[in-house]
Amino acid sequence: MPYQVTLQPSGHTFSVAADTAILDAALDAGFNLPYGCKDGACGTCKGKVLSGQVDLGAAQDEPLSAAERAAGMALFCCARPKSDLIIEVREISAVRDIPVRTMPCRVHKLQKLADDVMAISLKLPANERLQFLAGQYIEFLLKDGKRRAFSLASPPHADEFLEIHVRHVPGGNFTDHVFTRMKERDIMRIEGPLGSFFLREDSDKPIILLAGGTGIAPIKGLVEHALHIGIKRPIQLYYGAKDLAGLYLNERAKQWAATHPHITYVPVLSEPAVADAWAGRSGLVHEAVLADHAELSAWQVYACGAPAMCEAAKRDFTARGLPSDEFFADVFSFAPR
Repeated sequence: MPYQVTLQPSGHTFSVAADTAILDAALDAGFNLPYGCKDGACGTCKGKVLSGQVDLGAAQDEPLSAAERAAGMALFCCARPKSDLIIEVREISAVRDIPVRTMPCRVHKLQKLADDVMAISLKLPANERLQFLAGQYIEFLLKDGKRRAFSLASPPHADEFLEIHVRHVPGGNFTDHVFTRMKERDIMRIEGPLGSFFLREDSDKPIILLAGGTGIAPIKGLVEHALHIGIKRPIQLYYGAKDLAGLYLNERAKQWAATHPHITYVPVLSEPAVADAWAGRSGLVHEAVLADHAELSAWQVYACGAPAMCEAAKRDFTARGLPSDEFFADVFSFAPR
C-alpha cells in the first residue's frame, strides 16, 4: 500500500511504496531533495520526520548518530515509510542549492556514436553520486592544469553513470586523447555540476529544443528527465547537422516522437550528401523554427550548439516575440565556458 509524504516547509506531497526509499520516490515525483551518495553514508539527504514512522534502513552511524535517530532524524536515501509521513527537508529549487564538487571518476565505457563522436560513460567512486539538474555540465580537470567542459547527456535520475558526448577535433589535445589513447578503467578528475542551463520545471509554457551537432547531448538529458517526471508540455525538438551521419541520435529522437504525442521532432540538414537521399528539411536549423512559427511569445526555447547558431537563434527568435528571459542557451565552443 502506498503512503503519502508531505514535505515541509513547501507543503508538496507525493506517494511512496513501502519498499521504496523516500528520496527515490521524491525524485521520481519531480521534487529535488539533496543527496550525495544514495547509500546512507554521507548524510546529505538528512531531514526530520515530523509525523509518522519510518524504517531507517541501512543508515550508517557516522552520518546519523544515535542522538539524531532519537530526535527523529533520518537519511531519506535509505529510509522507507511505515505510515503516512510529514517530513522536514530542504528542497533544491535552483542551481545555487546544489554544491559543486571535485571528485575522481573511472571511464566505465567508450562507445562510438558516429565516426567523430564518442560517448563516455563515467563511474564515480563507490557510495558516491553527483546530484545535478538536467542540462548541466561537468569539467575534466587535466594534469596540465587545463579544463575541458562537456554537457551531461544522462538525466538526473540515471546517476549511476555520467554520460558525455565528445566530438573529435583533429589536433585537439583532449579529443585526440579520447579517440586514440583513452581506455576503459582510466581514472579522471571532474568538477561539477556547472552551468545555468537546465529545464525550468515551474513553467507551463510549450518548449522548443534547438540542438546542433553534439548539442543534442544535454537536450537528451532534458527530454529524458521531462519524460521521467511526467511533464506533458508540448515539446518541439529541432535537431540540425551538416549531413545525415551528423544526426547520430536521429533514431532516438524519432522514437521519442513516435511514443509520446506531446513531442514533435524535426531533423534538419544544412549540407546533405547525395548518398543521404535526404527528403527532409534543409538549411539552418534555427531557420526551420522560424519557418514554422510566425510568433514565439508563448514559448520557451532551449538552444545547444555552436556560438553562431545560438546567437542567431536568440536574435531572430526575440524578433519574433520570444521574451529574452525565456531563451536559455548552452553554447559549445573550444574555449572553457
